[in-house]
Amino acid sequence: MKTESFQKKSPPGVVSVIGITGGIGSGKSIICKIFEVLGVPVYYADERAKWLTNNDLQLRKEIKELLGREAYNSDGQYNRKWVASQVFDNPALLKILNSLIHPRVFDDTKLWLNQHQNHPYILREAALTNAAGNGNDLDKLIVVTSPLDLRIARIKKRDPQRTKEEIQDIISRQKTEQEFQQIADYQIVNNEKQLLISQVLALHQIFQQ
Repeated sequence: MKTESFQKKSPPGVVSVIGITGGIGSGKSIICKIFEVLGVPVYYADERAKWLTNNDLQLRKEIKELLGREAYNSDGQYNRKWVASQVFDNPALLKILNSLIHPRVFDDTKLWLNQHQNHPYILREAALTNAAGNGNDLDKLIVVTSPLDLRIARIKKRDPQRTKEEIQDIISRQKTEQEFQQIADYQIVNNEKQLLISQVLALHQIFQQ
């Protein structure tokens, strides 16, 4: 894990925004929970995106226009599995879908951030993100890394219906470990050998400065 000094890019008096990302199964969620125990607010971008696809009426309308009524189940809930099957091998369609969802998430983030200005910093968790400052307002970016076999085991335990081949296919479509490391300002190693709490506490101390 890098332990470089923290240079805040946000204007004085404005809360710092620290991104946290990593490949599927790396264990971002448990890291975020530890930060939350320390009193750090965490914005879960992927979870908020799910909420918005179900509750933002204009977004629902745009998604249906793009993908058809099948994008929502009979009970009105976003049909994630069906949508994923439509865009998984269609990068152009996925790009259009993201262009509908991402601006809503960005606006939602800004509203949430305005409600958490009384903290030294907040975390924004997302599976997809660029390096800090590259098309986003992140001050720094934490990358959670984990050995591939552990990631596969965690995903299999969480989603037992997925085959190992399906999991490996998903992983192959995400950034490689090297690509994640290239955009990381800090790393947390989640290999079930190195203590997570001590790694989180070290970063917490840096970001509070």
